[in-house]
This record gives sequence, C-alpha cells and structure tokens, in this order.
Amino acid sequence: MSRRSALLLALSSTSALAQGLRNFGETAPGFAFPQPGRPLIFPKDHGAHQDFRTEWWYVTANLNGADGASYGVQWTLFRFAMAPNSARAGWDDRNVWMAHAAATSASEHLFAQKFARGGIGQAGVEASPFRAFIDDWLLETRDDSTGDGIDRPHVSAGDGNFAYALDLTATGPIVLQGEGGYSRKSDAGQASYYYSQPFFTAQGSLSIHGRQTQVSGRAWMDREWSSQPLGSDQKGWDWFALHFDGGARLMLYRMRSIKAAPYLFGNWIGAEGATSPILREDIAIEPLETMRIADRDIPIRWRVRISSRGVDIKTQPLNPRSWMGTDAAYWEGPIRFSGSHQGEGYLEMTGY
Repeated sequence: MSRRSALLLALSSTSALAQGLRNFGETAPGFAFPQPGRPLIFPKDHGAHQDFRTEWWYVTANLNGADGASYGVQWTLFRFAMAPNSARAGWDDRNVWMAHAAATSASEHLFAQKFARGGIGQAGVEASPFRAFIDDWLLETRDDSTGDGIDRPHVSAGDGNFAYALDLTATGPIVLQGEGGYSRKSDAGQASYYYSQPFFTAQGSLSIHGRQTQVSGRAWMDREWSSQPLGSDQKGWDWFALHFDGGARLMLYRMRSIKAAPYLFGNWIGAEGATSPILREDIAIEPLETMRIADRDIPIRWRVRISSRGVDIKTQPLNPRSWMGTDAAYWEGPIRFSGSHQGEGYLEMTGY
C-alpha cells in the first residue's frame, strides 16, 4: 500500500468513526468473537488483540483538589481494525487509534481527542511492561514498578486548556466482569471480554487554564475487547462505575434497544475484591431529570435500586454539562450518590 493510499484509508476510517457507535452493532465477518469459558491471561490480555475488531483501555478518576474543589478526569484509548488481519508493517497497517481525554469541575468540562494510524509508532499498546500511548498521552507502568502487572501505572494527557498527570496505585485485585471475563451485552449473544481494576488510588496534579492544583482520590480502569459488542437493535448504553464509601464497588450497565426492554447487568464488588453478579430482575434504573444538551435530551440524575443489596440511591452530576463533543459524541462525567448508601463514581451515556 502506498503512503497516499494509507492516508486516504485513515481519513475515510476517521469519517466512519465520526458516525458514532453505530458500527458496534454491525456484523464483523472475518473477526474473532468472545467465547464463554476462555480464561483471561495476564499480562498478555493487557495488550492488544489484533484478531478482534475493536477494544479500549479506559480510566476515570474522582479527585479532590488541594484547593478544596472536586474534579474528575477521563483517559480512553480505542483501537479499531478496519479489516481482518489488520496488524501489518508500517503504513500498510489497518488499525486506526482514537483517544479521548477530559477534565471536569463543577463549572467546566474540558475535553480533547486524538487520532492516529497504526504501524508507524504514533500509537499502540505493549503488554509487558504495560504501555498504552497516542502521541504524548500515556497510560503506562511506572518506572519503579516490579513485575508485569498494572498495579502502579502513570496516566497523563491534556491540551491547551487542561492537563493532568496522576500516579495510580492498586489497593485490591483485578476484577473479571460477567462470567469470568465474558460479559454478555444482549439476549442475542453479543458479548465482550471485560475486566476492571476498580481499586486504584490516585495522586498527582491537574491544571485547568494554566491554574494547577494537587489532587488525590479514587480511580477505576476498564478494559474491553470485542468485534460486535452491541446487537443491531441496540442504540447505546448507560454505564455506572461506583465507589461506595464503605469500600464496595458497583459496576452496572443498561444496554438500550429500539425494539425490546433494556439489557441490564451488574457486578457487586466487595471491599476485598470478591464479586457477586447482579441479574436484571434485581436491577431498577430510572432517570429522574433530563437536560437539553447539544440538541439532545440527556438524563442527568438517576435512581438506582439493587433489591438484594438494599441499595436505593440517587445520583447527582458534578457538572451536568459533561458532554464529550468528540466525533463520536456522548455524555461522561463524575457523579456523587446518596440515599441508602453514599459515594462517588462515573457515569457514561452513549447513543442519545
């Protein structure tokens, strides 16, 4: 493939990604698909999976500033294969990489995005020692770490309006979501491989419009890969990652369909890392308030009930206008919750 052809492919691929998450529900002939019972293997599965069409590495953090304010940050790197057998040498590589970063305060939500071609050293992921990067945005094992895990990574990103640099330290184990890492997303069989590290503490610096403050708090890393993570009738999801003040965590998602009832699933993560799946009949998720944002009606407050756990909480965003106006646009931001339990976390809503 010539350099000119490779550039044209990159531009057309970027245009396709700009259509949003619609391709997540398209069939993917020639690609691999998740299978139940396949064990996740570390550190290998921290790296890229070239036989699958799409994957992402994703970090959110709820932070408290030395200035007394609350903040949130996001770091996400996506890999999209434009054809099967996409890992090729140099400009012949058929992977497109996309990254999003954001910093949120009560008054501002700042975001940035990057695109890169694979194969030319501009973006990529290495499993051991772990390193995910696009240009100078980094999520990588710190130099003082030992072993091949992700227990002590550093994450950094920014643009002209914001920048952050955080050291993360795991205080609990990696958590396998779904059935040992096999995470169902629909009754029709769509699924991903999915694991999390929800036990990170975070410490570092955050700069907004040139004003820097020291920050600390709690962070959550998610890792997924698939080739068709949505059904053809599913238009998006509402995803919660919650830190309870008592030490437990909760991962919860609602996959929305244009034809059927939403597909619900959750995972209760105890303070020591033990997990218990939460099935749909045990989950009630109800939007309480919407706001008109970017010409869309976005739910900004929610009621979440988990009957088996005695959970009945209401969420409140730090900044209701946490709209990621990227080419694939969505709402993502830090939240707090109160009611039967108190705590904080992140909410992501796509497909609105």
